[in-house]
Amino acid sequence: MTVYPFTLKLGPLSITGYGIMMMVAFLMAGWAIQLELRRRQLDEEYAADIVLAAVIGGLVGGRLWYVGVTGNWDALFARGGLVWYGGFVGGMLAVLLNGWRKHVPARFTFELAAPALALGYALGRVGCFLVNDDYGVPSRLPWAIKFPQGLPPSTVGELTRAGVRFPEGMDPYQVVAVHPTQIYETVVMLAVFTWLWSRRAHGHATGWLFGAWLMCAGAERFLIEFLRAKDDRFFGPITLAQVVSIVLVVTGVWLMRRWTDPDRSPAIDTSVLQRPAARSAADSGLGG
Repeated sequence: MTVYPFTLKLGPLSITGYGIMMMVAFLMAGWAIQLELRRRQLDEEYAADIVLAAVIGGLVGGRLWYVGVTGNWDALFARGGLVWYGGFVGGMLAVLLNGWRKHVPARFTFELAAPALALGYALGRVGCFLVNDDYGVPSRLPWAIKFPQGLPPSTVGELTRAGVRFPEGMDPYQVVAVHPTQIYETVVMLAVFTWLWSRRAHGHATGWLFGAWLMCAGAERFLIEFLRAKDDRFFGPITLAQVVSIVLVVTGVWLMRRWTDPDRSPAIDTSVLQRPAARSAADSGLGG
């Protein structure tokens, strides 16, 4: 199968499939947070605050991480060049800063965002597929895909630069089929989202769900990296993303153990997120 980049042309404006799916990812993640706030009978507008902060912080963090890894400062203002882990760190810091500004406890924000992070990541990887980026190593499986116009194209020459070995004498411009690792990640993270969504009323201390997401996200990324065509294996066979993944898994397991028993964890005050009407009634002494 051969796949080409998806681009939507609106007059002089070209919108890539990646851009479209990133917008969808943020909107759907915000919707998931909004539904959870509604279930808890809290102010749903906080979902929009989280998404806006995540967009700004994610774009800045993803770009800075890419520049830091590649050393290509020209990419700072280029159209491409975003790394998910950098986007995660930048987005998390921006969301925490916004929560601190609104006096929302960080652990509660983490709890709210856990399922949405899995959903947003899954949809974002569809965007990577549509722009033909972040694919895997060569494969002979029936669903392996050729990306002749990928970023970069899945040619022998480009894959060789990413560390893949081919028999001598192969044409460097020959397009080869590779693992569609973007789709693998989408399927796995949608399953993770489904599980996290079903565990929202988990009965553990606030923040436990975020620890579960860290563990799942780190494990998924660590495993998928073995199939990715990567040129950042600075630690022998291990990529930089796998090192970060190990940190995420360890941190996630530690948080889940720390926040297992709600009786041993201080209660989280969410009164700042009361719905406007309820807050006004409480302030006026009419809240009972």
